[in-house]
Order: sequence, then structure tokens, then C-alpha cells
Amino acid sequence: MKKVALIVAGGRGNRMNTTIPKQFLLLKSLPILMHTLNQFSHFDQIILVLATTEFDTWKQLCKEHNFTLKHTLVAGGVNRFSSVKNGLSKVPEESIVAIHDGVRPLVSKKLISTLINATKKEIGIVPVTPVKDSLRKADGHKSKSVSRNSLYKVQTPQCFFASTIIDAYKQNFSLFFTDDASVLESNGGKIKTIKGEEKNIKITTQQDLKIAEAFIE
Repeated sequence: MKKVALIVAGGRGNRMNTTIPKQFLLLKSLPILMHTLNQFSHFDQIILVLATTEFDTWKQLCKEHNFTLKHTLVAGGVNRFSSVKNGLSKVPEESIVAIHDGVRPLVSKKLISTLINATKKEIGIVPVTPVKDSLRKADGHKSKSVSRNSLYKVQTPQCFFASTIIDAYKQNFSLFFTDDASVLESNGGKIKTIKGEEKNIKITTQQDLKIAEAFIE
């Protein structure tokens, strides 16, 4: 079955405190987003969702870095939900789609393959890592300890049969939708989790960028 990567990079990343959108910042002399796309170079199709205001910048960066990996640009929406929905409009229904954050450049091809191979109809496959920190739940001025034994951090790519997730995205937007898995669950679909990778971090701050550089070394 055809494999499609849907890379979502429509945000600007205000927490990075730079005038340049975080997906365009350099990571070892190459924009973060190019590292990300390269991890899906073996896929049949790559769809990249960007804000239309960033199309020209991206095309110029591709020229400067001689980046020739074939991909299709799609306009982002007002939020992640609408951006993914826009991207899905270009995904063939008879395919498996991996929906991935543009600023997670360190995901391994091994993990991607594991997720794709586990994907089944009506079931979303999601990589997770266990929460290691101690947790407390606050209620006003009081707080209490929360067990971390059953808590996990969610990563991407999240993989689905395209027809299943396309149908789920026909719903109206809800604040409950924090990722693609939550959209599928709201539509009656089920989620299976697979062990993710500690290095598969989402770069949102300058500190994250330094950590990513250390991983690459």
C-alpha cells in the first residue's frame, strides 16, 4: 500500500523567541524542516503543510541548500486541526498516512517503519514514551501526588489508514483535539501505542535546539 508522509509545519513557534519560524532554523547547517523531510525520503509521497506566507521563504531555502527531495506544498489553516485537514485533502484514501510534526527532525526511519507496519484499519498507531518526572495535580492552593505509572508522553508520527483519518477529520473542530489520535478517538476509532524514542523531541525552545544538536553529534 502507498505510504504518504503528511508533515505539519504551519506554526511560527513564538516560544523560540526568534523572527525566523522555528522550522527554518538551522540544525547542523541545515533547516530543521529539511532534516524532518529527509527521514521520510523512502515514502511514495510527502505533503508539507506551511503557512502560505512562508511558501516563498521555503522555496528560497530549498534553492540555497540544494534541497531537491520531491514534496507537495499545501496551505496551512488557522490551527493544527485545519492544517492537517488541508493536507489530508491531498492524500489518496487507499494509502497509509504518517502525520508528523515538522519540528521533530530526529525521528528514526526504524521507528517510522515500525509504526507503518503496525497500522491497521480503524486503528491509529501512536508512539509514546513513559513520563519519568514525579507529578502533582494542583487544585487551588492544594496539590496531591499523581502516579506516573500509566502516564505517557505522546509523539509523532501518528499513523493511520488514510480513509480512516480522513473520515475522522470531517468532524467539527473541538478544543479536545490535541493531536490526530484524539480526533480519531472522537470519531469512534481506537488507538494502539508503540514505544517511541527519547531523541524524537519536538523543538520548541532554544534549549530543545541545543539538545537536538547534541543528539546529532
